[in-house]
Order: sequence, then C-alpha cells, then structure tokens
Amino acid sequence: MPLDQAGIDRSRRASEIYLGPKAPHGSDLSVCLAYPNTYPVGMANLGFQAVYGILARAGIHVERAFLPDRRPYADVRTLEGGRPIADFDIVAFSISFETDYVHVVDLLVAGGIPVWRDRRGPRTPIVVAGGPATFLNPEPIAEFVDLFLIGEGEEMIPEWLAAVRSACDRGRGAILDASSAVHGSYLPAAHPGFPIECRDPVTAPRVERRYLARLDDAPTRSLFLTPEAVFGDMFLLEASRGCEWGCRFCAAGFMYRPVRHRSTESLRDDVLSEALPHRKTVGLVGAEMASQPDVAALCQEIAARGARPSPSSLKADLVTPALARALGAGGNRSVTLAPEAGSERMRRVINKNLTEREILRAAEWLTEGGVEALKLYVMVGLPTETDADVDGIADLATKVRARLMAGGRPKVGRILVSINPFVPKPWTPFQWEPMAPLGDLKRKLARVRRALSALPALQVETESPREAYLQTLLSRGDRRVAPILERLRERPDDWWSTLKALRGGADGLVDPDRFVLREWEADERLPWDFVDHQVDKRYLLAERRKARAELQTPPCDTHTCHSCGAC
Repeated sequence: MPLDQAGIDRSRRASEIYLGPKAPHGSDLSVCLAYPNTYPVGMANLGFQAVYGILARAGIHVERAFLPDRRPYADVRTLEGGRPIADFDIVAFSISFETDYVHVVDLLVAGGIPVWRDRRGPRTPIVVAGGPATFLNPEPIAEFVDLFLIGEGEEMIPEWLAAVRSACDRGRGAILDASSAVHGSYLPAAHPGFPIECRDPVTAPRVERRYLARLDDAPTRSLFLTPEAVFGDMFLLEASRGCEWGCRFCAAGFMYRPVRHRSTESLRDDVLSEALPHRKTVGLVGAEMASQPDVAALCQEIAARGARPSPSSLKADLVTPALARALGAGGNRSVTLAPEAGSERMRRVINKNLTEREILRAAEWLTEGGVEALKLYVMVGLPTETDADVDGIADLATKVRARLMAGGRPKVGRILVSINPFVPKPWTPFQWEPMAPLGDLKRKLARVRRALSALPALQVETESPREAYLQTLLSRGDRRVAPILERLRERPDDWWSTLKALRGGADGLVDPDRFVLREWEADERLPWDFVDHQVDKRYLLAERRKARAELQTPPCDTHTCHSCGAC
C-alpha cells in the first residue's frame, strides 16, 4: 500500500542531513516557508535553503511546506511539524520560476487561505513572496500576495524581520505598515498596477531591488542534504551571481547586475570544510561558471581529493585545457555548453560573443579531458531568426559530432542537443519582443529534428512550445493574469485547452495573446517598470537596436563601465 503524504514526509525528514542553524521551537513569530513545487524540486533550490537559514539564525520558528506529490492537493501541512499552513503568522513563498505561479494558488487553496488578498481577515496569515521570478515581474500574482520582498534575502530579510517584530503585537495591518518602510518592500494594495496599454507619463512609485554587495559576507551553500532532491548526490555551492556577458535574452545577466563572484579562498574553504565531508560531488552554481576566477584550479583540487567538480553551464571560449582535464579527471559524465544559437549571425544578434571555432575547440578539449557526454543548449524563435539560422543548429551539432569522431574512434559517448523556444523576459533588451507563433516554433523544431535524426550518438530533446507560451504569459503579464491563473488551477490536466478558450478575450478575461504574441511599443508602460534594478531602460533599448544591427557589446567591466547604470 503506498504511503500517504504524511508518511512520505516523515520518511523524507528521516533521510535529511541538516547542516544549518537550529530553528527554535518557540518564538514571537512563526513562518511557513513554502516552495510552490514538489519536495525534490524545492530542496534542489539554493535560494530556498538560504532563506530558511536566514530565518533560523534570526530566531524565527520556521517550517517548510511543498506542493504535495499527487493531486488532489488538499490539507497542505508543514514537513517539520505537520501543521496546517494557515496556523502560521506568515506564509512566505520562495519563487524561482514563473510557471510556479499557478502552484502558489494551489498551495493557498489547499492550505485554507483565501486566494485573493482583499478577502483575507485580520487572523489570516500574511502572505509574503520573494525570489527571482518576483524580482522580474510580481504583477501576475499581485492580487494573491500581501507583501513582496524585492531583493536578495541576505541583504533584506533581517531588516524586514526587525520591522515585523516591532509591530507583531498590533496585528496584521500594523505589520504590513511597518513592512512598507523597508527598502525593497512592495505592497500591491498600495499601488494601482498598470496594464500594458497604459502610456500614463506620471511616474509610478519605484521599488528598489536590494542586492548583496559581497557574496563572501553571506556564503550560500547546501543546508539540507537529501537523496530525494533533484541534485541529491551533490553538495551545492553558489560561486557567483549575475554574468558579465550581457546576452540579450538572459534575465539573470541583467537583474543580478553588477556581477559578483565569491573569492577563491572562500569557495575553497567551503569545499574542504563543508562539502567534501558529506558529498563526493560538488556543484558549483552560477549563471556562467567558466568566468569564475581560478575555477580550473578549484576543480583540479576537488578532483585530486577524489571528488567530482560539477560546474553549471560553461561559455565555450573560456574553457581551457586545464579546466577540461580537471572535469574529466573528476569523473564528469556530462558537461553543458550553451551556444544558444546555431549560426554566427544569430549569436551576434543575441550578443553571445562566441564563434563556431571556439565551440568546436571547447568540445574537443572537454572530451579529450575525459568527459563522456556533451549537452548543447540552443534556442529557436529568437528575434530576426531565419530558416538559415535554424539550419545552423543542425549544422553546428553535425560539426561537433564530426570533430569528436575524427580518426574513426568516437571521443564521446553521446551528444545531446537541447532545443528550447525563446521566451522574452522582463529586464532584458528583448523584453519588447513577441514570442514566435506556436506554428512557426513547431515547424522549426521539426526541421532541426529531421536534419539530425539519422546521426548516431546524437540525441535531440525539445521543450514544448505550449509550455513556452505559458511561461511567456506569466513572465510578461500584468494583474489581469490573476483570474487566468485561478482558471488554470481549476483544470490542471487540461490547462492548454483553458488557455486556448481564453484567446480572443473570452469570458470577459484578457486575451493572453496580448502578453505573448504582440511586439510592445517602446513607450508603453511595462507591468514591471516600477521595479528599480538600476539598469537604465534607455540602455536596454540601445542594446535592442544593436541586436537588430547584429552588433555585439563587450562584457561588463565593473571597474570602468557605467553604461547600464547598475554600477
């Protein structure tokens, strides 16, 4: 007989190793820290674990909650104490991905908390949300959330907790009033929320995105180790935030400006004292890891100690023979390279600063170093893309395979080509661009699959254009998306039919195509314009013009460059 959710949770708790500060059982404040996805996904998220540690160190009674493993979702309770989430003073959501917005609604309903914030009473928990998805655009769930914390938790949460504690004996309204004084706080009830058609010249209140200046001041690493997490065999260490390369499609490269790296000494200390005593695989987390200072030497040391270094995606032109050997010596079975586009022209458009020669050289060095499999990450549907650019994906993959088969003996067991539809993201130079029509995306994906289908030792995986449509809707939507989210929750197994039925503006709801398939004008007020990332909108428009002209921008030099305003 299968275990019920309570039995599953007890089993998971028993398998966990916790390395962080102990959260008190009694406290003046109780927080349910909720991740709007399942336990394996949530426990692979370093940001979620970091927030738990911040709350525990502050003396807060904190327990975790996740989306149940199976539908129907009902009676959600915390992992630690089995308490209903509505019993807590605060329910705090950590949200990394926009597609989890619908699960915020799921958890509120299953937890017995009114979904719409204007229907909550004085004894209802305060619903708080933070995390990267909300830094970009909180508006699709603004009607469901009492308070957003727009910024990095290490910098902001202690200050917010002090404000909450100063008012917690005076009730819900006083807590929200005190929170509003904290820089980076956003109370949707106090702001109107502008629809995308608005061109009102009146300046809306700005909300400053807070950031941690020095990562060494608050190292982020695994606090919970559990075999059920997506990266359950790894000890995760954050090595950097942001990226200096300025790829024009990448939200992380703009919203996390200025780029910050942890020092080699701090990372090495954590590897030796925290990671290796518990795991034989060390995951180095960052938007682009080949730029990390001294990453090759760090990976060499990890491998020399009998462990496996596992950096996230590597920029091909920064891969060195030393780094390749270190990854191979450590037993890495697979490494991801992200050309992002197949043709040289398209890589100039997206500002990838990467040539075909550099991609082929990196692939050869990695496999000669002992890496057994390569993953190539590319996109279709990018702005200005032609069929020739799409054919460039198959051409590039074929050349990588040919290079690694030189001499007749394959140097790699498998090449996986991962093809994903382009999703325009807020706070990037492509935020005004439409997503490509679904029919075009399906045709382009089929075109690449046909071209590569006959090649042995080469696999193709593609993301669904429908999933990309939903992600674009939730990335670029305003508050009118809220009732759409509620409708999607009502029909979770047939969400695409629900969206199709709403296209054209059915049932009095906004047409989702307005957010997904329309090119936006430069003078439109964007739903997220009120968030202050310190990146000048004029800079993003200039980068968009450079994309159309196929001109590249050099990587950020945080010491001398002040073009975008973030430094």
